Amino acid sequence: MSKLYIVPTPIGNLEDITFRAITTLKEVGLILAEDTRTSSVLLRKYDIHTPMESHHKFNEHRAVESVKERILSGLDVALISDAGTPGISDPGFLLVRTCVEAGIEVVTLPGPTAFVPALVNSGFPCDRFYFEGFLPVKKGRKTKIGEIAARDHTTIIYESPYRLVKTLEELAAVLGERNASVSREISKLHETTVRGTLPYLAEYFRQHEPKGEIVLVISA
Repeated sequence: MSKLYIVPTPIGNLEDITFRAITTLKEVGLILAEDTRTSSVLLRKYDIHTPMESHHKFNEHRAVESVKERILSGLDVALISDAGTPGISDPGFLLVRTCVEAGIEVVTLPGPTAFVPALVNSGFPCDRFYFEGFLPVKKGRKTKIGEIAARDHTTIIYESPYRLVKTLEELAAVLGERNASVSREISKLHETTVRGTLPYLAEYFRQHEPKGEIVLVISA
């Protein structure tokens, strides 16, 4: 029976991909990509010529039934995102759930995801942590920050460089001098991690404009 393969792709350095991922992408009948233009760079590097279609948050609700039917008809399909593991703050959950409910086998390959290296690199305890993903932009934001303040384990947040300073300031107003770390551009040429208290980090990034993909890790 045909399957759905969830294939993690590099979050920065294109060499951060497994042999199994490359083989899978070459052998399936179709690749669903968050952005075909972005993914074509990776496919060209590894001489992968599998047909590719767009599958992103704006079309996934109307596309999942068609994908399910094609898999049931005998087509092996792989889902990739622009970077990292699909389903982790990226499209993927809806398609996986639909396939599981239809009795389709879902095979998720291990591979890159941004929050794991950021968590380990923070120096904070890794035995218990809460992955928050992106904070609400407006509704529920204050409530969520209050929840973070009450936790007795490490919290991980994804953040846009355009909202980082605001987020650090809001967290500092509630959490005070809590220690945190900000990792940006993980696995890329300009990868950096800055550690310190939340007020320090807010001031630091007011002085040094943040760029790129950002993971914020907050101590218990």
